[in-house]
Amino acid sequence: MKSVVITGVSTGIGWGATKVLIGKGFRVFGSVRKEADGERLKKEFGANFVPLLFDVTDEPAIKRAAEEVRAALKGEKLFGLVNNAGIAVSGPLLDLSVDDFRQQMEVNVTGPFLVTQSFAPLLGADRSLKGEPGRIINISSVGGKQAAPFVGPYSASKYALEGMSESLRRELLLFGIDVIIIGPGAVKTEIWNKAEEVDITPYANSAYYPSLVKFRDYFLASGKQGLAPERLGRAILHALTTDKPKVRYAVLRGRLQNWTIPQLLPKRFLDRTIGKAVGLIEK
Repeated sequence: MKSVVITGVSTGIGWGATKVLIGKGFRVFGSVRKEADGERLKKEFGANFVPLLFDVTDEPAIKRAAEEVRAALKGEKLFGLVNNAGIAVSGPLLDLSVDDFRQQMEVNVTGPFLVTQSFAPLLGADRSLKGEPGRIINISSVGGKQAAPFVGPYSASKYALEGMSESLRRELLLFGIDVIIIGPGAVKTEIWNKAEEVDITPYANSAYYPSLVKFRDYFLASGKQGLAPERLGRAILHALTTDKPKVRYAVLRGRLQNWTIPQLLPKRFLDRTIGKAVGLIEK
């Protein structure tokens, strides 16, 4: 049985990937931060789901989980590692607290770094293990290539993840371990219901507040029209199993207008278009 480790499987993309992979006969070791979530997912997914209890910022806990997986593999290599766990911190960069910014980077950048270091030996950096080298799938975002206003911390973390992934992909040529990025657009998850509850009143006295309200409304409307988590699960399955994977997959609705065209347009033109849309400059 092929085994994959996925971080952040309680909800969203991690949950969707777990559902799809188990449906295809994989064994999934999924990280959760609460024992109750692990028990819930075991009941939902059955014997081929094994919960791993750790936070991606807790290095000792990650190392213990890696040893647990090593024991379960019994000398075989891990088929794949999906670095999915992450958070999204929003707010105007000029008004954002340093602690919030650091937390964003700690979870979304340092987290995948720590997890990769601990599980890379099981993917093939430990040459004593049997089998073919595994693959690493890093979940980035459209925001890892196109940065919107008011999600600067999140985009900064995803741009960093993209750069780290490219360096890692080249370094891991030594062991035959591939590194693939998946950059989704909006995905339908509970995060959008929670986003409506986010308190933006701390920015009420900011010059950015009127634009922030407009952006939040647009962001929430887009999120509720996002892709199903299982769609991202199928993309992850493809990246893990196809013979000749791309180095990066953009997975989103309206690919032409939301990805291809913005990649081609001049940045200054996009600046003005976005600025007018959210009231940062007069129309």
